[in-house]
Amino acid sequence: MRRAPLSRRSPLTGTLAAAVAALSALSLLTACSTERKKDPDAPEPGTVRVLASSELGDMTPVLDQVRKDTGLTVRPTYMGTLDAVDLLAKGKADSRFDAVWLSSNAYLRLRPDAAKKVVSETPVMSSPVAIGVKTQTVNSLGWQPDHVTWSQVEKAVADGRLTYGMTDPARSNSGFSTLISVASALSGAQSALTDADVAKATPRLKEFFRGQKLTSGSSGWLASAYTRRGNVDALLNYESVLKGIPGLTVIRPTDGVVTADYPLSSLAASDATARADVRRLADDLRTDAVQRLITERTHRRPVVASVRPAAGLDTSRRRELPFPGSRSVADGLLDSYENELRRPSRTVYVLDTSGSMEGDRLSRLKKALTDLTGDFREREEVTLMPFGSEVKSARTHVVSPSDPQRGLAAIRKDTRSLEADGETAIYTSLEKAYDHLATDSDTFTSIVLMTDGENTTGDDAGDFDAFYRGLGAARRDIPVFPILFGDSDRAELAHIADLTGGRLFDAQQGSLDGAFEEIRGYQ
Repeated sequence: MRRAPLSRRSPLTGTLAAAVAALSALSLLTACSTERKKDPDAPEPGTVRVLASSELGDMTPVLDQVRKDTGLTVRPTYMGTLDAVDLLAKGKADSRFDAVWLSSNAYLRLRPDAAKKVVSETPVMSSPVAIGVKTQTVNSLGWQPDHVTWSQVEKAVADGRLTYGMTDPARSNSGFSTLISVASALSGAQSALTDADVAKATPRLKEFFRGQKLTSGSSGWLASAYTRRGNVDALLNYESVLKGIPGLTVIRPTDGVVTADYPLSSLAASDATARADVRRLADDLRTDAVQRLITERTHRRPVVASVRPAAGLDTSRRRELPFPGSRSVADGLLDSYENELRRPSRTVYVLDTSGSMEGDRLSRLKKALTDLTGDFREREEVTLMPFGSEVKSARTHVVSPSDPQRGLAAIRKDTRSLEADGETAIYTSLEKAYDHLATDSDTFTSIVLMTDGENTTGDDAGDFDAFYRGLGAARRDIPVFPILFGDSDRAELAHIADLTGGRLFDAQQGSLDGAFEEIRGYQ
């Protein structure tokens, strides 16, 4: 199968559906407060409503200082970069926000319907793509950190001497910027990537991505998984993220990288007062004092010449690689990555179909799974494992490149046949999922658990903990991604995620469709 158009994807953590649900919840809370304006979307005096990239959550100390300097309070709503661009393009941000603050406006420029919503652009800081390598691995490879190229990285992977993790380019801005950097360097492109450049680089890219052992929808989870496993040699991400992880030598390949410049932009729909506030905010963010605070607290680089980068940030020049000049090239590169270049995914969906799922809940599950089939990649292996008092069946399908629709149709057929009955055997069913994955496989392997209630039969939490600790090292690296739904117990599911190195997703506050879609970044 071929991937959906770029505008449907989110390269950070979360989907547009989840984001809109969050915004609706925010509006509801605002409307319920007697201390606020009757119009929940109306701007509050002295407040700048900012649609921001998720990674800017680390800017809280800086924004506290800005409030002291200017009296302006920044109210951020965090969202994936492409989701934010889609929201802008559809006009759904016009009354909700005064500014947009993404890691890059390059995506925005690829969509004229979104670009026209922005009327200013002020770069605030920067961070280049880099590779963070365990220091002992750097020494064993004989690398000189200031002189490493992407070609050397590719050769180390081909020789079996380097493995790494990176975020999913279809959802993470850092992942997409990394993909562009590698494709540009390995193709020898002298300007913005073209379709011909991508085709030329594909054989070498296939070799390069053989070394990817970790994928993620967020930089935070990627760093945690890297630390937890300990058997991956490197991480590819923004320099600012890598600098916060102990034990890594951070390398900026000499043949070029893409750099994020974090522009703060006013929105065309905002009024004159809001635009003036955004200008004041941007001006303060670029003062020497705040620029020093930014680089010291976040490891990003200042954009004013009078402020030096924080200690430890390499100040030597590197070739700056351009973003693809057309949306079709960006789509094509992502399509190639998902369906040809990266290792395939293998996932067991452990699905609660106990009696409490009867009716609307089961209908929502069926709809979410059916919709998800449009997102499955070629070569992907999908196992549906519905359970009640015990596992009811385990049906595995492969999305074959030669006939992807056959596998997708089979998944949809099995989804339609799901029926609700029985009690809720969460832990016993998870154990069956791990048993199903006993055979080693060169895939991104995970388990997704969806339940609407607490465990009522079969093994308990203690039994599962003991079972998990008894697994071999390879299977202990398989994370469980539980989905909070219906009346499920947050503490119970959070424990499963923490134990296995997964992450909890919330479909009580958001949508079930959105939770399944967000997990795709981790598979």
